[in-house]
Amino acid sequence: MNETNKLRVLLADDHQIMREGLKLLVNQQPDMEVIGEADNGCEAVALAEELKPDVVLMDVSMPEMNGYKATMKLKRLDPQIHVLALTRHTDEGYLQQLLEAGASGYVLKKSASKMLIEAIRAVVAGGTFIDPKVAEKVVGGYVNRRASGGESSFAGLSNREIEILRFIALGYGSKEIGARFQISHKTVEVHKTNAMRKMGMRSRIDIVRFALLKGWLQET
Repeated sequence: MNETNKLRVLLADDHQIMREGLKLLVNQQPDMEVIGEADNGCEAVALAEELKPDVVLMDVSMPEMNGYKATMKLKRLDPQIHVLALTRHTDEGYLQQLLEAGASGYVLKKSASKMLIEAIRAVVAGGTFIDPKVAEKVVGGYVNRRASGGESSFAGLSNREIEILRFIALGYGSKEIGARFQISHKTVEVHKTNAMRKMGMRSRIDIVRFALLKGWLQET
């Protein structure tokens, strides 16, 4: 948090009317302020480097550089930055792309403004926020694929593996998790690999699916 104790928000959307609405909504919050606006991905990356916002509201579909590529670039430049994807797309494929790129949240543009504010606060606090309309599809698909074998249990995971999966789902990187548990990031990766193998997981979105099912993301 900055010295004014307000969350600094950068808006990235190629539609001016959308940005104006978001700016009005954010600036109405006593603990938030919009510090910059971008109408394409390239500008979003440049402004984020310059202004150091707490969170970037990132449209998925933008010219010059889309939200997926902009998120990847931002997270490489500053792993601590929080990116909240804002989109019309309910397709799980878009969610997977953004999560793999490093986004901490995914909110549909048609959702209530109250939910967006809740999402901003959640990701800045270190959590992961997924729009309930998308989360239902994600969890539903996971349950349907896993129901016959009962893999919704912890399938022999150690306590350390469970904790590491939980922190990965919350958006923490291997170095941050390693520092928390006082182990190397390579050891974190070993635990992650073993846990994913035991659970039949292939990517971060599988970890997020499991976290949603277990209610981990609602605990933040």
